Amino acid sequence: MSKRAGLWVVGLCFALGANAQSDAWRSLIQQADVLYQQGWYEQAAAAAARAVEAAERDLGPVHPDVATSLNLLALIYRIKGDYAAAEPVQKRALAILEKFLGPEHHSVAIAIGNLAELYQAQGRYAEAERALSIREKALGPYNPAVAASLNNLAALYSARGEYAAAEPLYERSLEIAVHRMGQGHPAVAVALNNLAELHGAQGEYAEAEAFYLRSLAILENALGLEHPDVAGSLDTLSKLYRVMGRPDEAKALSDRAAGIRARK
Repeated sequence: MSKRAGLWVVGLCFALGANAQSDAWRSLIQQADVLYQQGWYEQAAAAAARAVEAAERDLGPVHPDVATSLNLLALIYRIKGDYAAAEPVQKRALAILEKFLGPEHHSVAIAIGNLAELYQAQGRYAEAERALSIREKALGPYNPAVAASLNNLAALYSARGEYAAAEPLYERSLEIAVHRMGQGHPAVAVALNNLAELHGAQGEYAEAEAFYLRSLAILENALGLEHPDVAGSLDTLSKLYRVMGRPDEAKALSDRAAGIRARK
């Protein structure tokens, strides 16, 4: 995730379009952003807090400029690892946007995603999943941002060995990729590869092989037999075959991958 992430950009763009914003607020929020980008987090937090105060004083407590300031302040706290300070600030930013824009607005969905990321950073995955479910309702079931969030959360579950929790999230991400891109798109191959890795980590090698083969077939058809991504897919499947005790097949795939790279 880049530093200039999520609702901060959206909120700032919204606020810059408002005639009501004050020069004091604009100066403070820009100062906070510059300090944040430079890694001066303590000073950035102080400037963002002053921006909150300026927006509240000049525009009232539920104006989008207040939400923009709160969002940046929460982001700074999260980068610092001060999650206890970030959470109430992020929730207040979300509440303001819901009140001002309505629960289904795109900016509200982004704010919910920011809150989900905060929960993920704390290892509060069940709460992150609930937040993402709300975000999906706001953005729609097939939004690519939803797929990315599902993948990120699934990867965290998988890294913790919570495979049963990860699998439905990866499957939902695959469903979104197929719906948006079609069965033969490389994004679908990536989603299939994620499921293959998940099954392989659990020793479910037959299931992993099936997903890897589907992923490889899509890449070969979409990118061509000589594409570097095809070579990478061949290597991955080769490693699985070695684990499965199929060395001849593993070597054939590995040799083919090496040949692709040698010809590039």
